[in-house]
Amino acid sequence: MENIVIRNEESQDYKAVEELTREAFWNLHVPGCDEHYFVHTMRNHSDFIPELDFIAEVDGKIVGNIMYTKAKLVNERGLEKEVLSFGPLSVLPEYQRKGIGKALQSHSFEKAKALGYDLIIIFGHPANYVSSGFKSCKRYNIATPDGKFPTALLVKELSPFSSNECKWTFLESSVTELDEKEALAYDANFPPKEKAYKPSQEEFYILSNSIIR
Repeated sequence: MENIVIRNEESQDYKAVEELTREAFWNLHVPGCDEHYFVHTMRNHSDFIPELDFIAEVDGKIVGNIMYTKAKLVNERGLEKEVLSFGPLSVLPEYQRKGIGKALQSHSFEKAKALGYDLIIIFGHPANYVSSGFKSCKRYNIATPDGKFPTALLVKELSPFSSNECKWTFLESSVTELDEKEALAYDANFPPKEKAYKPSQEEFYILSNSIIR
């Protein structure tokens, strides 16, 4: 799709971005979703990076969004390293598989590197991200706090990164700690939608509980 315009999100875009995020994730991972509430809370968090908050427009319509927060790596020697994490990456269902998500990634990768960041770490489906240069966390010896290497934990180098044969622990921003009751209450501000089961939910469950040994 050639007529994609990517720009920073502005305050007047907030509602449209939350609505598109809700549409993109509704019933995808679980019945319903809370990603739109996550977007809402992220904007006021200290780890949020406004310079890396981008929307994609097609013919003046907001159809996609990507948002970044700061995260951290800590190694066995106590050395800390600031890294990036993004999510949700949202594209309206009718505009998916048209290159909009890839365009948002590419644009934000360039901007992130210009800001001095060299590593992006996310939880995501490998099939959606390996073509953008993401690799398994195991290749970089980066684990979760429980010492495991989740299949869904993916790493993108913006500049060369060496683990120096140390094991690193990935620490997400506290913004990811959502209150389910508050998320449910916030969703009441949106038009009602039916919660239902989809096969993608079982796929998400399997992937979320898979590790690399």
